Amino acid sequence: MIDHLSTYAADYLKTKGFYEAAFSPLGYSKQAEFVADWDVDFPTRRACSFGKEGKSIFWVIESKKDLVGRHVAFSAKTRKGVDAFYNEAIKNGGTDNGPPGLRPQYHKDYYGAFVIDPDGNDVEAVCHLPD
Repeated sequence: MIDHLSTYAADYLKTKGFYEAAFSPLGYSKQAEFVADWDVDFPTRRACSFGKEGKSIFWVIESKKDLVGRHVAFSAKTRKGVDAFYNEAIKNGGTDNGPPGLRPQYHKDYYGAFVIDPDGNDVEAVCHLPD
């Protein structure tokens, strides 16, 4: 059901260091780190992920201090499932935060859609399979 989760950090380096240390005894390590230069509102935003080898499960994303809420991504079996999730979420009070489509900055088959729920949380459906 859950594909991955994110938390937002006003002090990115401190929060990243906290999770690096806390996850180490559990066998989780840093899987990815990059600058989200495609984010026109925050082109220097840093992000990193943690998990077991090859699978990013928990993300730390740098934020501006006024950002609230969390991010959760739900697994979809197909890209059509992602599309249907997005359409139903929008019809039922969600706000667009990124329409269905490929997100090759994550990997070549990453197909996701993002909505803001009525409480301000970023919710996503994602399919990792090719069309």
